[in-house]
Amino acid sequence: MKLSGSEIVVQCLKEQGVDTVFGYPGGAILNVYDALYKHRDEITHILTSHEQGASHAADGYARATGKVGVCFATSGPGATNLVTGISTAYMDSVPMVAITCNVTNNLLGKDSFQEVDINGICMPITKYSSIVKDVNKLADTIRRAFQIARSGRPGPVLVDITKDVTAAIADYEPCTPERFMTRTKTYKKADIREAVEMIRASRKPFVLIGGGAIISEASDVIRRFIDKIDAPFSETLMAQGAVDQHDPRYTGMPGMHGTKTSNLAIGRCDLLIALGTRFSDRVYGNATSFAHRAKILQIDVDAAEINKNIKVDHAIIGDLREVLDKINDQLDGVKHTEWLQEIKGLKEKYPLNYDHSVLTGPMVIEALDRLTDGRAIITTDVGQHQMWAAQYYTYSNPRTFISSGGAGTMGYGLGAAIGAKTACPDRTVINIAGDGCFRMNMNELATASRYNIPVVEIVLDNHVLGMVRQWQTLFYGARYSATVLHDKVDFCKVAEGLGCKALRIESPDQVEPVLKEALACEGPVMVDVIIDDDDKVFPMVSPGASIEDAFDARDMEQSSK
Repeated sequence: MKLSGSEIVVQCLKEQGVDTVFGYPGGAILNVYDALYKHRDEITHILTSHEQGASHAADGYARATGKVGVCFATSGPGATNLVTGISTAYMDSVPMVAITCNVTNNLLGKDSFQEVDINGICMPITKYSSIVKDVNKLADTIRRAFQIARSGRPGPVLVDITKDVTAAIADYEPCTPERFMTRTKTYKKADIREAVEMIRASRKPFVLIGGGAIISEASDVIRRFIDKIDAPFSETLMAQGAVDQHDPRYTGMPGMHGTKTSNLAIGRCDLLIALGTRFSDRVYGNATSFAHRAKILQIDVDAAEINKNIKVDHAIIGDLREVLDKINDQLDGVKHTEWLQEIKGLKEKYPLNYDHSVLTGPMVIEALDRLTDGRAIITTDVGQHQMWAAQYYTYSNPRTFISSGGAGTMGYGLGAAIGAKTACPDRTVINIAGDGCFRMNMNELATASRYNIPVVEIVLDNHVLGMVRQWQTLFYGARYSATVLHDKVDFCKVAEGLGCKALRIESPDQVEPVLKEALACEGPVMVDVIIDDDDKVFPMVSPGASIEDAFDARDMEQSSK
């Protein structure tokens, strides 16, 4: 059949099972939006308040579902406003397709109005980036974009289309996407045997679970693996909820703001089994001292991550679920009673703690955990509140903690919450933000109110850039350069002005009743929580130090005596 390029775009989206698109229209992409209007009963379009919000919403949709998220933007600044969201998705391996439209072919390269080389800009932050200048290549390019976005190690793909291509007519033949397979051929039986032998020989195994566990849908095989080898385990920031954290063998998050138990256990184990983790610098701290008593076994789908940050003794390159399933088949159940007793002792000696007499971020997050029975989808921005959300909420299932890990994108959380709630309308979705981050994306409250998307926005409001101030306090002689936010902005009035309900918490006795009211709202609600300027995230590892040297407030008090 003969279709315009814009109709081909929409038909290709329908082929791929896309039901929701987040975006913002403009001149160059008008043809596509006109075609989308005709299919509005089949594909829902969410008009965000800013293109960056659209990219974060598509990202949140993808993380909550495992499907490919889709966002639209027009040329020039519309396209460049997607860049932060695309880079966020790239760093955290999120499958996303960003579709932009550019000026017509005859205007390319002439500094035309709203022309930008978005294809070139996005090459370093996408798995694949292209510009379509021929309508006959459009369908195949979009289909390939979806395949690339979700295959292997997932990630974002950009498709830029010139405006004349969206108007041109071409033959279109419907195509059913090939069934997506995760099978890999990058390892041998001998690799599996060697891994099994290492595990059998270990007396103190420790399992470090990364975000790849969630991407590969490997939770069930990891639970089986942990049960078989009877080992303690930790989940990185990107892996929160990969395995139920109510398991007594769970030791908490590792790394810079991880628990002392996890960090000490990594230092004391004789075998570190790294599952789907790339060994971020926030996890390993000082590379020389990281797991220095252990052999390291790494399983990851991306060969580029092997021996990149941490040297390992053995690696298997392949889909985690597939590889671990084969390892499980060759393992007999064992017990590591003494090792687990040692871990239990560490957990008892070094629990997470905070001052319960005053209003704090951890107090609010623990209350959210109780009130939602740990079943909400939690999105976050980046900073102290992000760490508290990982430390004090207990995640039972994968895809329930959604946060910017690798890029550390302030302003990410509210857009991601809108995307997650759109994808999972029957789930409670809560974004936990700091006041610094909220200032960067508060306009997306207008998006939530426009569509009556009932997300709960919790702002832990300390009137400072909390994490930066914490570093300034500890390492910069308390010189608070450009981190104080005391001004006349009233977040409750802002939220109400954007069409949302607004609540405030100023004392511990208000926490539960106000949160209950917020959770019961049938529309979007913002809760402004006033906490102290100098609340800190503990434990903490000093930059360049071993993670075994994590310290907390009690350590600081003792060292000052």
